[in-house]
Amino acid sequence: MTTPGGAEKRTFTPDFLTELFRNPLDPGYADAAARKARGEGPSPRARKVLSGITAVTLAALGFLLVIAYRQTMADEPARTRAHDTLVRQVQDRRKDTAELQAQADRLRDEVAALRERELGGAAVARLTNLEAATGLARVHGSGAKVTLADGPVTIDPVTGERQTQGQVKDTDLQQAANALWAGGAEAIAINGMRLTSTTTIRQAGEAILVDQRPVTSPYEVVALGPEDLAGKFRDGYAGKFFQELSRRYGLSFDTAEVDDVTLDAATELRLRVASPDVPPPSSTAPSVSRSPSEGGR
Repeated sequence: MTTPGGAEKRTFTPDFLTELFRNPLDPGYADAAARKARGEGPSPRARKVLSGITAVTLAALGFLLVIAYRQTMADEPARTRAHDTLVRQVQDRRKDTAELQAQADRLRDEVAALRERELGGAAVARLTNLEAATGLARVHGSGAKVTLADGPVTIDPVTGERQTQGQVKDTDLQQAANALWAGGAEAIAINGMRLTSTTTIRQAGEAILVDQRPVTSPYEVVALGPEDLAGKFRDGYAGKFFQELSRRYGLSFDTAEVDDVTLDAATELRLRVASPDVPPPSSTAPSVSRSPSEGGR
């Protein structure tokens, strides 16, 4: 703006904070107070109706809350009974599984005794060596134990998501097993479950399955093999990889030598195709083989 003398005159508009401090009361409150002073507010009858409606609404809400609480308390015994029933069923299944496993061990020992009696020493020794190599026989010896455990779970402060870099994955167990095989291991077990040529190690959500059976942290990978197996694993690519994971994400990693360790046999293998080790004496004899359509895995 220019004054008659030619000079510019500046005008200042009060900012929001200044206006807020000047008039802290919202204009709506002032209008309501003015209407009340003029007698333009709701009539006493209308106020009584509004008060009655409010009281009825609060009473209805309180009644519904009481009913919901009583229903919840009434359902609690049923939920407790269902929980106890499930716990008993799990315990019974575990007991049945233990009994069946003990029965299977006894039958395996009986089969071994009958086989030794019928086949003779040399054939039994050769068959035992083959079973040990394939994981179908119990083995005993020394070697290495690799222990992996989940690190602490952190929460992303921005997204709120769980950070799982410190958790052991199925690929970690696969890498540990493969490194032990490469180091000369003759038999490997993960948390007591023997690995074979058909063993699968897979991830199912946050759980790890070894041959469709879950294993939990800490994961103990025990291998029978040469005396320097633990050192070779620790100094190899797999050991350095797990050391880096431990440094970055807190994953627990340890290797140790073990002596006098027994690894149980694996479950019976299911093969798609089988063929005799020795050809039949007659060229016209039928071949002993099975196709995938005839059963098996």
